[in-house]
Amino acid sequence: MFDDVAPKYDVVNDVLSLGQTHRWRRIVVDAVGAAKGQKVLDLAAGTGTSSEPYADNGVYVVACDFSLGMLRVGKRRRPDIDFIAGDATDLPFADNSFDATTISFGLRNVHRPQQALAEMLRVTKPGGKLVIAEFSQPTVRLWRTMYTEYLMRALPAIATKVSSNPTAYVYLAESIRAWPDQDALASWLTDAGWQDVAYRNLNGGIVAVHRATKPADTATAPAQARLSRRSTRPAN
Repeated sequence: MFDDVAPKYDVVNDVLSLGQTHRWRRIVVDAVGAAKGQKVLDLAAGTGTSSEPYADNGVYVVACDFSLGMLRVGKRRRPDIDFIAGDATDLPFADNSFDATTISFGLRNVHRPQQALAEMLRVTKPGGKLVIAEFSQPTVRLWRTMYTEYLMRALPAIATKVSSNPTAYVYLAESIRAWPDQDALASWLTDAGWQDVAYRNLNGGIVAVHRATKPADTATAPAQARLSRRSTRPAN
């Protein structure tokens, strides 16, 4: 499905979000706060649009996604960025590889998102950051009702005109409506072993940016967050 929409993916997202994706990406990059020379893992990176600001600022970024079609489009556009195929629930990186890990609008597409949060903890260095941007639940009832109507009616209709695979955007609308709210995701982060969990609502809660830190003493993390300790190739 994602391979099919790869050629027009970024353009369609800009149209459906009414241009808000640019602002959301800037907020995520600011929240990550990576310095030149640091290593960032950008999960569900798709064509690498979310990875580009890091590379442009001298940050070593790995754009990781399970869709080969997305990765091919991104690599053609930005050959200077490392695009690596990977499953968020079984990442192909060694423990403690990255100064920060981020995922934007992709966690809800992961079959086992809580396992993915544990894997993100594993590959992030002690004291490192996690930043998640994801569609969430508007905090005002009237706004939530209007937004749901847009998702289930207007979004698929618009996608029919601008996307090569409108069915993918019907799935998008349904996945957003079914996704847990801000507090539920915050609880998942805590359960996975992350600390200092907080979130910021954007556009009235349509999007929430969650932030967390890996404990400096990883021995304090729950056992489930230390699953699958194995020797894998490092990110560099």
